[in-house]
Amino acid sequence: MKGCAAFVASALATLTSAACPPRVQEAQNRTFHWGTLGAGKLPKFLRNNPLPGGTPWGNINPKTVNPRIPPTTGVTRKYDFTISRGSLAPDGYLKESGILINGQFPGPTIEANWGDMIEVKVTNQITAPDEGTALHWHGLFQNGSAWYDGVPSVSQCPIAPGASFTYKFQAGVFGTSWYHSHYSAQAAGGLFGPLVVYGPSHVDYDEDIGPVMLTDWFHKDYFQIVKNVMSNNSTLWANPSDNTLINGRMPYNCSQVTDGTPCGDAPYAKFRFQTGKTYKLRLINAGAAGMEYFSIDGQTLQIVANDLTDIEPYNTTVVTLSVGQRSDVLFTPKAVNGTKAIWMRTLQSGKFCQRASNPAGRAIVLLDGASDNTIPKTTAYPAPVDDGTCKNDPLELSVPFYEEELPAPSTTIQITVNTIVNATGHQLYTMNGSPFMANYNNPLLGLAYQKNYSYPTQWNTYNFGSNSSVRVVIWNNSSGPHPMHIHGHDMYVLYDGNDKWDGSTVVNPSNPPRRDTHNLRPHGWMVMQYNLDNPGVWPFHCHIAWHLSMGMYVNLMENPADIDQSVIPSMMAQTCDAWNQYSSTHVVEQIDSGV
Repeated sequence: MKGCAAFVASALATLTSAACPPRVQEAQNRTFHWGTLGAGKLPKFLRNNPLPGGTPWGNINPKTVNPRIPPTTGVTRKYDFTISRGSLAPDGYLKESGILINGQFPGPTIEANWGDMIEVKVTNQITAPDEGTALHWHGLFQNGSAWYDGVPSVSQCPIAPGASFTYKFQAGVFGTSWYHSHYSAQAAGGLFGPLVVYGPSHVDYDEDIGPVMLTDWFHKDYFQIVKNVMSNNSTLWANPSDNTLINGRMPYNCSQVTDGTPCGDAPYAKFRFQTGKTYKLRLINAGAAGMEYFSIDGQTLQIVANDLTDIEPYNTTVVTLSVGQRSDVLFTPKAVNGTKAIWMRTLQSGKFCQRASNPAGRAIVLLDGASDNTIPKTTAYPAPVDDGTCKNDPLELSVPFYEEELPAPSTTIQITVNTIVNATGHQLYTMNGSPFMANYNNPLLGLAYQKNYSYPTQWNTYNFGSNSSVRVVIWNNSSGPHPMHIHGHDMYVLYDGNDKWDGSTVVNPSNPPRRDTHNLRPHGWMVMQYNLDNPGVWPFHCHIAWHLSMGMYVNLMENPADIDQSVIPSMMAQTCDAWNQYSSTHVVEQIDSGV
């Protein structure tokens, strides 16, 4: 099948082909370059201001150097983002209501070396209708910069329409991550992009092919989906994704379109590799709801990092990623049954973990001299068993390369997840009986600066004061999975199962697995622990966009008296003055939790 991109080189074909309506072609041109044969590769690090040892971090041993203690490079990486509405057609179906960064989907790649400062000026041009916005830098700890975490009602007011805000924070950990909107479910409309921090490598490889973003894709506007899933109408609530994309690409079957929306052929993402070389793939589940199972036909994959934690490598054929999770993977390609054109695949789990109309995303892998236009005919590995557990790989497989012994917790809490229907007929998720509701005009961090620690119940705030390490026991009394993500930290994941935790069993207490996102099973248990070494107010929530909109969120406050008070008032003013003025003259249609 020809894609719209195939017609760009020929004006005549563009004018005469019914396979690529001009509006679809224009919208497809906004898809970013990763996943094209001209994409290039990522470097081992950005080459300016290196320290002795030939790298920006010097000559260190990643086995013995704490990855949470960055060097000071003296370098600032500056980016300028304008967020606006625009049409999108990554799979050929024209979506008029996408949200773009600099006219692009997904957004531009942010790159930095470990220890660099990252500075991003964000200008909100989302109009027709107007919306606030904010960007969160997923997995970065924001040590000493909690006000730049990018969560409206917590670390800032929303960036008002027409206003700008500049985030500035250190790349304090290294590896593969992403950034995304934390304003309602805007990320599901396209407001996200990859973020790569280069650091010391504990494994050898030849080339880094860059981010491989795996996403479910919805043709409806995110705002309408939020309305649907919060209703008490089960027909509306069961909102399957329409497609599954790899780096923003995957042809959609236009014969499925019955409403007259323009739809045309779309390209697959493509990658070219050489046999005999070893490549790094930076896998990112940047979707709204779907678990992704990634594989390359006939290939062995070696997982070397989960989220922003290097691990002891282990081999697999399928990489499991719930929403928000990342894995760095190495593979050395080989021909399959003599062919050098191979399918790369990502599969959304079926009826239990996420409903998907087209759950199978594919991209084309070309080895050595295979023709650019070759369509693979290779066979997929058997699909994972959809047994309803929606589980990550066994915790025992994820052994951090830099070892940390589990400290004794100074306090323990239990959180129970439930669903309710409130008095107005909206379906909500609760954590310990309360769904979260944001107050955009009163950020928690600003109130904490004023030593105001008394908040409404619906702000779901737990103040752990000066405790040193908190253990959190979570029971999911609901039928859905929940990829739980913590801000400002990574977490020791101590237990994961369908059986009730016995109160003592911990996986590898001498060096437990660490990551910033882990999947809580349906009707299952999860135990995590984190160190209170970063004063601030930190969200802990499900990363499924619709569940977060439905209130599955709590705030974890730590050492509020030690929050750096020297800059909070001016940071709050930068967003809150403009937002308060905007919201005083405009009705803000906050139909969900707000985050």
